[in-house]
Amino acid sequence: MTSRRKLTMAAAGAIAALTLGVASLVQASGDDGERAATGPQAERAQAAALKITKGGEANAVERDNEDGATWEVEVTKTDGTTVDVRLDAGYGLVVVESDGEDDGTEK
Repeated sequence: MTSRRKLTMAAAGAIAALTLGVASLVQASGDDGERAATGPQAERAQAAALKITKGGEANAVERDNEDGATWEVEVTKTDGTTVDVRLDAGYGLVVVESDGEDDGTEK
């Protein structure tokens, strides 16, 4: 195999890897453009939100900057309603809001 052909194949591989990387970033973004958070800190945020809502199911954890929050956790409560729980850097409650798909009132 010629060095020119090897270089072409390497470039094609790099472009494919870059394309897959961009696609995974887009997929990890929520519908509002926020990126999903993972790892131990995100797990702490999820646990704090579920404690605040007294159970339910955490659907998504994101970094946030609305209302002075650091974390936003979307939770479907045991009664079936969905709320956004915003937490500060210490995982304390900032606000619990109805998820934008409901009537927009705070819970």
